[in-house]
Parts: sequence; C-alpha cells; structure tokens
Amino acid sequence: MCKREKLRHDERILENLMGSRRHWILIWVFFYEILFPNVQGSELYSKDALNSFLHDYAVTNSPKHHAGILYNVSLPANYSGMEVSIVRIRARTLWVNGAYFSFFKIPPRVLPWPFVRRVDLVFQNLGIWSDSHYNVPNYTFIAPVIGLLAYDSNESSRSYGEIGLSIMGENPFIVRLPNVTFEENRNVTAKCVRFDRNGTLEFSNVIAKNTCISRVQGHFSIVIPSQIIITKKKKDEGLKWWMIGLAGGIVGLVLLLVLGVWAYKYLQKQRIRKMERQSERSEVLDTIWIGRSRMPSASRIRTQPVLEKSYIP
Repeated sequence: MCKREKLRHDERILENLMGSRRHWILIWVFFYEILFPNVQGSELYSKDALNSFLHDYAVTNSPKHHAGILYNVSLPANYSGMEVSIVRIRARTLWVNGAYFSFFKIPPRVLPWPFVRRVDLVFQNLGIWSDSHYNVPNYTFIAPVIGLLAYDSNESSRSYGEIGLSIMGENPFIVRLPNVTFEENRNVTAKCVRFDRNGTLEFSNVIAKNTCISRVQGHFSIVIPSQIIITKKKKDEGLKWWMIGLAGGIVGLVLLLVLGVWAYKYLQKQRIRKMERQSERSEVLDTIWIGRSRMPSASRIRTQPVLEKSYIP
C-alpha cells in the first residue's frame, strides 16, 4: 500500500470514529460509573484539582496555539519547582506519526478517546512536589513524578475535560524520566511505577537507567524499596561518626602533646625558682648577667691581701 492510499485509509477510520463519537462517550461514562462509583476521596480530588489547574493555567497563559509547537509555561511563585508544558496536536498527526515531546514518546496509531479532532497534551514535572502529591508505600522515589495528560482542545466542548489516549498499534509509550538519583546495585531492583486516576499503582521493569514503557497515559516515576534507603543512611551515619571520632582523637592527641610540653616547662621553671629561693636564704651574693645567664657574684673581697714581707723585724 502506497503512502497516499494509507493516508486515505486512515482518514476513513477517523471519519468512522467521529461518526460514532457520541456512542463512545456514553459507553465510557457508563463503564466508568460502574467500575469506580466511590472514587471521591480527598487525595484523588486534590490530584484532579491540581491537574485541572495546571491544564487551565497552561491554556490561559501560553501564546496562541499553533499545532505541533511545545510551549513551556511559567507557573505562579507558589508552584515553584514544578514544570509544565503544553502542545496542541491534531488527532490525525497522532495516528500517522505519533509525537515526541518533553519526556514522552508517543508511538503512531494512537487516537484520543473519546475522539476529538485536536488534543491538548499537557506534560508535568512535579519535581520537589512529587512527595506531596504522590506516594508509594514501602518505596522511595529516586526520580520526580512526571505526567502526560490529554485534553479536548475544543473550547465549546471543554466539559469533556481529560480524555484518554488509546494505542491501536503494538508500540507502547516510552517514558524517559529526568534526574534519576540512584547508583546501580545488583542487590537492589528499581521499579517503574504508574499512578492511575483512580489511585491504583502499576509497577513495571525499568528498561534502561531512566526509561519506562506503558500502554496507558498518566503519571510516572521510578522507585526503590525504602529499606535500601534506610540501610544506606545507617551506613552513612556510621561513617560520619567514625570520621568525627577519628578527627576528635587527632585533636585530642595534639592537645595532650601541647599540654605535656607546657607542663614540662612549668615544672622546670618551678625548680629554678625553688633553687633561687634556697640560695637567697644563705649568704647574699650579687648577681651578674653573662649573656643570657644570671650568675652569682661576690660584691667584695672578704680577706684583704697582705704581703708576706710587709713587716721587718
């Protein structure tokens, strides 16, 4: 099949899907109400509220949308640490070529569901806010939580809100997570985790150091068991205290040597002073300085010299 015939074939598929759009919407709403009747928790509401805010803010504060151009959005100061970008793309482009924006590679033969002509793809990087909105019991994040969400770009039908991306082909979404802070260890296995809208978690293997795959959109991250982090912290703490003890021992040894030298000099001075006091108690002698030494000296001659022949008989 040549390329032109393939495009016509794809267009006929799109037209058929557009014709049955209302039926798909009704079916989707029906099954969602049956499968998830009680998904009204405050945590899920908080996540949905955040997603809705980020989408509305991105749509409102990005330049006039041109199809296929990714816009990075500057968030308010109280959301510092998050990154959000948005791209508007045609359903036909997704079906024929797929897309590769931000951290996500979308394969060809993907359609929005319920079907819409144009889709707003919103990419999120929660960064330092990851732990505030998502958690995995007994696991620790070693990468930020990032998200791929799709919305109907038609202003008149915004009531649809978030929509799905259905993969009709064999290739999955490829997710490359940024800032993975983990050194490979044979005894530790990192896992990809996907957060669904209903609060469920889906684990999968890490394809490469920072790469995960999935057939469903959503939020993604990489985690490792928390016990590994605790053990590493204990080892780090032990090494830290060992280094502190070693440094303290060296300082103590230096102080001991200094104290020993000072004590030796002090005792030597005391001995000299004692000798001086004893000498002062005996006959008083004058002292003179010879160089740097203080020496005793007699002030007068006790016996006057007499010549042997001074008297003549």
